[in-house]
Amino acid sequence: MVPQIYLAELGVKEASGHNDGPRVEEYLRYTKLGPGHNWCASFVCWTLGKAGVDNPRNPWCPALFPDKRVVWCRGDAMSHISRADIFGIYFPSLKRIGHVGFIDTRTDDYIITVEGNADNAVIRKRRSVHSIYKVANWINK
Repeated sequence: MVPQIYLAELGVKEASGHNDGPRVEEYLRYTKLGPGHNWCASFVCWTLGKAGVDNPRNPWCPALFPDKRVVWCRGDAMSHISRADIFGIYFPSLKRIGHVGFIDTRTDDYIITVEGNADNAVIRKRRSVHSIYKVANWINK
């Protein structure tokens, strides 16, 4: 159910390019924020919530990666990664994970993602596996 929800959101765009717009603000409200805030983690939490999946309802990217949910870290074999797992990208300037989204498909070298707050929209993106820092699974307990 999670993939159907995030795929249906493809094409949602910010109204002015400043983290705003009706649907973007709905994602933000789910994590108790108003317009103008980064919304990648809010999009992930909103999607999980729509699917009835317990989640942190937290707009802070690192909140999606508690140890008990992490299924992959950079350098590990990718055998444990599944569709609808959440990827995290580490930002050295922040000294933490600073962007998140869903893994839709993967190959040995790339993942195809669906992510919010990327190019001011919900988009599908191809990312190198080497750009991913951690992966978490919130669907399977």
